[in-house]
Amino acid sequence: MKFLPPEIYMKYYYEYYTGRKLNLENPTEFNEKIQWLKVYYHPPILTQLVDKYKVRDYVKEKVGAEYLNDLLAVYDKASDVNFEELPEKFVIKGVHGFHFNLIVKDKKKLNIKKAKFLLHKWMQKNQYYRGGLEWAYKHVPQRLIAEKFLEEIGKKVINDYKFFCFNGSPKFVQIDVERGINDQRAFYDLDWNKLEFYNKENTVYEGEIKQPENFEEMLRIAKKLADKFPFVRVDLYNINGKILFGEMTFYPSDGRKLFYPEKYNKILGDYIELPKLANGKKEITKL
Repeated sequence: MKFLPPEIYMKYYYEYYTGRKLNLENPTEFNEKIQWLKVYYHPPILTQLVDKYKVRDYVKEKVGAEYLNDLLAVYDKASDVNFEELPEKFVIKGVHGFHFNLIVKDKKKLNIKKAKFLLHKWMQKNQYYRGGLEWAYKHVPQRLIAEKFLEEIGKKVINDYKFFCFNGSPKFVQIDVERGINDQRAFYDLDWNKLEFYNKENTVYEGEIKQPENFEEMLRIAKKLADKFPFVRVDLYNINGKILFGEMTFYPSDGRKLFYPEKYNKILGDYIELPKLANGKKEITKL
């Protein structure tokens, strides 16, 4: 079976999902540049950084192990998961993709057969890469990890702080509120002013979100982890004043979620300075 070259496939893929033509020769909008990075920007370290297990070594080296959630177990096969050995509350994640999360708040209520089926389903080879060609996931080994269930006093769901970083510098933060219950989000600048743009597919949080007291420390961590990448989103939690690493994302929403008002697709796109392809080279493999 023959496959289209990535630069051709992505043009069909992008237009199908967004209704827009993809200009890889001269991308200007945020999502266009994310597609360009998928096709051409391939430093091997990206494979480590999207791997929810291997990224832990990077976080330890850059900012310290104290910012990592507790690791309960690592599994190479879904059949290796022994639910009896896990605590009453835990989370199992597939390290090789997105939305591979089994959140267990009460093990006594867990349907073990359904859970095992789900875990086996996640472990299909390269299923995450095949759709949108998110290159960083292409060579991530299929693996599962179990982590401590995170919760905060007085909240049903903890806030998720997602720092959009460009060439190592955070520019703004997306805060997701009540994920999984009443999904809402808002964007703030680094002076904690609420920004006017939004994603049409997500409910805008109309209230004001309190700035964490240790926000400057969160910025410091995000900047260290972002390093020199043209773009990366660094996700952090802040639970009762304790900052914990979430994940690193190079292709948020697969580069398909548009911003509104319309002008912000170009404004945010201008933040991404794409590296140059060397003469005759089809990809970039160095930072």
